[in-house]
Amino acid sequence: MAKKKKDTEQDAFVNPIDKDKVAETPGLLPYAHTSGAAVIKPEDKGRIRGNAMTAMYDQTDRQMEQLRQQMETLVNQAKSLQNRMDVSEMIYAAEVPFQPVIHHIYHLYNRKSDGSRVLSMIAPAEWGRKAPFEHLATVRLLGDHTWEVLEGGV
Repeated sequence: MAKKKKDTEQDAFVNPIDKDKVAETPGLLPYAHTSGAAVIKPEDKGRIRGNAMTAMYDQTDRQMEQLRQQMETLVNQAKSLQNRMDVSEMIYAAEVPFQPVIHHIYHLYNRKSDGSRVLSMIAPAEWGRKAPFEHLATVRLLGDHTWEVLEGGV
């Protein structure tokens, strides 16, 4: 008899919480189902998209700046090579009264009297007060017989 009394007491249990406020699967609710649960806020998709776009623009701007710097480096190298080629052509068209030695420094001058060019071993400061020539460039002969421009140039 005691067993039947227990069964009827359990069947007679009435939940004091309204059935509309009780979920069968509380873990799937889009909000916290207990007072100690973590706060669940809906995502602001516009803000998330905005933050992602800002990060994307920042990253692409950095990469564009890197490419711009690389292009400037290449342009400067091309200009330097062009200057080296122009000076080399001027030297090979100039009067060279000696045999140039690789890795030695020479000076290209423009004659003031007739405008012809001459390659010399004498530096501009070694002429004294008045140099007979106009200094165009200070150069070094490289192993491939091109000229490295150390100072001046065209």
